[in-house]
Amino acid sequence: MTQSPVKVLIIDDDPFFLKILTDSFSDSGFTVFNANDGIEGVKMYLQILPDVVISDLVMPRMGGVSTCMEIDRLAGDANPVIILLTSMFQETPHEHSVPEMGARIHIPKSTPPVDIVIIVEQFLERGKYQ
Repeated sequence: MTQSPVKVLIIDDDPFFLKILTDSFSDSGFTVFNANDGIEGVKMYLQILPDVVISDLVMPRMGGVSTCMEIDRLAGDANPVIILLTSMFQETPHEHSVPEMGARIHIPKSTPPVDIVIIVEQFLERGKYQ
């Protein structure tokens, strides 16, 4: 029995960053969906119920904090990996024991896309969110 590809929803208003991140996840075998802002992202989440949600922090219409908090609320027991990307800090990627700003994982946008893919693969491998 083959396992279906992991679904990743990437929410970002920067078309260039969205394409780079989408290509990195697609090249690694993930099924990728995109949204250009938080409102579109929440609607897309409800349609596809992805395993992973990656959201930019600063976006028009609905910012990343509100987006991540709403998706977390809607997810209930589904418990997807929710990641907040931001250029607001330059620290190393880190995990919180309880969600902060709507996400358990915060990653600086300066992190190379391939490293973001690796971080997601590690969290999925751990099975922590399933």
